[in-house]
Parts: sequence; C-alpha cells; structure tokens
Amino acid sequence: MAGEQGKPTGLGTRLALMLGLARDASGQRLVKPFVRRYGRYTSLQFSRKQTQSRMLTGDPDVLLIDYTRTMMAALLLQPDPRCIGMVGLGGGSQAKFCHRHLPRARIEVVENNPGVIALRGEFAIPGDDERLQVHLDDGAAFVQSRPGRYDLLLVDGYDERGIPAVLSTQAFYDDCRDALAPGGVMSVNLFSTDAQAHFGKIRQSFGDSALMLEEPKMSNRVAFAWSGDPGGPGPIDPGAVLAALPDEAGRQLGPGFARLAQALEEAGLR
Repeated sequence: MAGEQGKPTGLGTRLALMLGLARDASGQRLVKPFVRRYGRYTSLQFSRKQTQSRMLTGDPDVLLIDYTRTMMAALLLQPDPRCIGMVGLGGGSQAKFCHRHLPRARIEVVENNPGVIALRGEFAIPGDDERLQVHLDDGAAFVQSRPGRYDLLLVDGYDERGIPAVLSTQAFYDDCRDALAPGGVMSVNLFSTDAQAHFGKIRQSFGDSALMLEEPKMSNRVAFAWSGDPGGPGPIDPGAVLAALPDEAGRQLGPGFARLAQALEEAGLR
C-alpha cells in the first residue's frame, strides 16, 4: 500500500480502493470514505451513521470537536515543538491547526487509507510543503521507524470499527515512547469501550509519566504521556504558555490547558 518512505504509490492504490482491494496491515479491507455536507458543517464519513471528522465549512481551521482541543493541550507540556507526528489524518483538524498556528514546526502525518488522503482538498488541508507532509503508510510501522524524532506525537487513528488492532498493542505504545525526543509529549484519543485497557498499556510504556482525562461532553478520553521532564522543573503556568500562542489558538486551547494543569497538580505530577 505504500511506496518508498511511505509515499503514495498513486494510481495503483486508488484503483485498489475503488475495487475494494485495499487492506490495512492486519488484512482488514479499507472502506472508501465520503464527504457529507449539512448546514454549516462538512464531515468525513465511512457510513451514514458514523462521522469520523467534522469541520465548520466556513472556518476550516477551527478545532470544532472538543476532544481535538483537549489533545492539543499537550502543548502545555511542550509549547514549542519543532517536529510533530500525527497518526491518522481524517479531516485534518489538528494538522491544519498546527500548520496555521505553529509556524516553526514540521508536521508529519501518517494515514493508511488512500481514500482519506484523496479527500484532503475537501477539508482545506494544505498541500505538502517543507512544513507539512502526509504519508500513506501503516501507522504502527511509521512510528516504529522514527525513534527519537517527535517533540509532539498526536495519535488519533480510527477506522469504521474503532481503533485498529495494529494501533492497540503494547509494542505500538512502546514505539510511541521511543519515537519521542527528550521532553517529548504524546496525546491519544481513546474513543472506545476499552479505554482503560489502552491506558494500562500506555502506563506500562511510560510508567508514572502518563495521565488520562475524561472528555466532559463526549464519550472520548484523552491520554497524555511524556518523556523526561517536559516544560522544565517546577509548576506550569498555563497563562504564560497561552500568551506565547496566537490569540486565536489561545482562545481555543485555554480551557483544555486549565483542565490538564489541574489534573497534573491533583495527580502530583507537577
């Protein structure tokens, strides 16, 4: 499914998807996604009843879904990432946010479904350039091949069944740990009935350097884990970190920063 260095192989993968032949690393058939527009929204869907990603059509860079803002609260612990990895493209909410508001960061996204990548223009995801690259590849293999690379790693890999098996193993979370640079931070979207099992694997990989937040208005949980001592010693000042971000980004991330800072303090982690 992938060419050299995870680059799309072009016509072959698109044809395979059209014919229903494209499969993920575990052998499951990849479903071709479609776009649905309604009211003010554009959504990426694998079925009529299941929305994978949603954006405001008139303001595509906004982090519309609550959990995406919570995931980006990882910036509280790593406010100036130079290299960001993302597992799962979807509608590109976080890729667009980082591309717009973190101009010093290089962003590398891995997506295993060529149909999702083919719809990137429908969601106003910028084209590849020196700061943003979208790779067609298996997410687990991609992360494993990049030890010590990422200051920030965002894991939000889903298909129509939930979190794929290859992104659910202890080895995968070990590889996520190893993919972080010193002081690097990971956040993971856990929208599943077995979120505690996933978090148990994260704790096994990261030890006490991990925390999970409930998403108040959703069924999601967001797990955070880190390498070393991100943010430096001593207490974290959410206001100072927010002040260093563009105003629009700060308005979106402020509540998530406050929740994460409080949870870290209550857990005795800061």
